[in-house]
Amino acid sequence: MRLHSHIWVSAFIRQVNTAGASAVLTQRGEATAGAIYIKVALLDRTARLYSPAPLFLLEETKQVKNEITQDIDRVWHSEFGSEPRDEFEIDQFLRQQTQYDPDIWLIEVEDREGRHFLDNQLIDIN
Repeated sequence: MRLHSHIWVSAFIRQVNTAGASAVLTQRGEATAGAIYIKVALLDRTARLYSPAPLFLLEETKQVKNEITQDIDRVWHSEFGSEPRDEFEIDQFLRQQTQYDPDIWLIEVEDREGRHFLDNQLIDIN
């Protein structure tokens, strides 16, 4: 069973803040099934963006990874690859996504180390 978005977001923000980084909710989406986007700001005017990966990749990920990942219910990918992008460019992309789908959740993580806190849930779709 997939966790509702509001529960996942709350737990993620708590995890990030407990680890010594800072996470804030910048847009509240649809409580049960809104898509979640995670911007990781490196505090040097660059950032990375993690977006929901297509759902069919969730099952493929569970088949490829070990049994620990059987409990995950979401998978993510880096929207613009592994290199940081200009933060303004990412903010523009998020504004477009919000116009297209006003039910999305936006979380901003501030961490100079660039930690995404999505261990075992991040996949490469390129």
